[in-house]
Amino acid sequence: MKDLKILAVVVFFTLVTYWGVEPFAHSQMHKHVEGHNFTYPDIKASGLKGDPAKGKAAIAACTSCHGIKSQGIKAPMDAMAASAAYGVNPPDLSNVGALFDTKYLIAFLQNPAHAAKAKKMAMPAGMAGTAQGAADIVAYLKSIAPKEISPKEAFTTACGRCHADRYGKWTQIGDVPKTKGNIKTGNDVELTKFKMNVAKYQDKLADYMGKLPPDLSIIARARSEHYLKTFVEDPQAVLKGTAMPRVGLTKEGFEKVDAYLESTGDPSKAKREKTGPWVLGYFVIFTLLAYGWYKSQWKGLH
Repeated sequence: MKDLKILAVVVFFTLVTYWGVEPFAHSQMHKHVEGHNFTYPDIKASGLKGDPAKGKAAIAACTSCHGIKSQGIKAPMDAMAASAAYGVNPPDLSNVGALFDTKYLIAFLQNPAHAAKAKKMAMPAGMAGTAQGAADIVAYLKSIAPKEISPKEAFTTACGRCHADRYGKWTQIGDVPKTKGNIKTGNDVELTKFKMNVAKYQDKLADYMGKLPPDLSIIARARSEHYLKTFVEDPQAVLKGTAMPRVGLTKEGFEKVDAYLESTGDPSKAKREKTGPWVLGYFVIFTLLAYGWYKSQWKGLH
């Protein structure tokens, strides 16, 4: 009984020390931010009903910079030329209707910097003309959006033009090419050229953003899900002054992106969570058996 009391005292002070060092200190250094579940309450719904047919006719205002691969519309410039012109490569619009909030998109088309809470945006304001024009374009983008979108497609559309993912072999200009050359020694001409283009793109991106956005390979491990969720929903609320714009993902869109980040940054998570209870159960049984053996050996000696 005496041993159990000593153990209880040790456990108590260990937990108190842990709480003081980790959660309490973290709460003092980083304010808690409540999210809004990607509803964007600061953006008022326009109440306008968009016409996909009119939006299709008006989409030419967008395709001067953006491509729509699903509709056979190629981007007017490749990633390198676009970064030289704008600082960042404009996204392909094939999947945006499946990933981004409707009222956010309408607001973004009218005033990108205001909707994104960004100091500057490569996209100018007023490209859609009127609010009704913006609603029509968004309705068109929603009408062509695929019903299913993969986590990687969600990541590349929402994040992949600014962020790399080394573990996923993704760069800001696309997947690292699989070549037949000697990749280990770096003698492959195609790979070397690709790396040079990545470096050039990143230089332009860093000039545009103020600094190069971080590689997201281990962000799923480095940050909690709550932090990522609130940061993506409203970067300024979590990190005042950050250069990252609000991208306007829906709740489902974020979940797709988060799934991709977990799959590349923490691929063993599912297996670990499945194995964890068995390991804990083993320790519980082992502890009970060890304690029973201890009592039997010291029985009658105290």
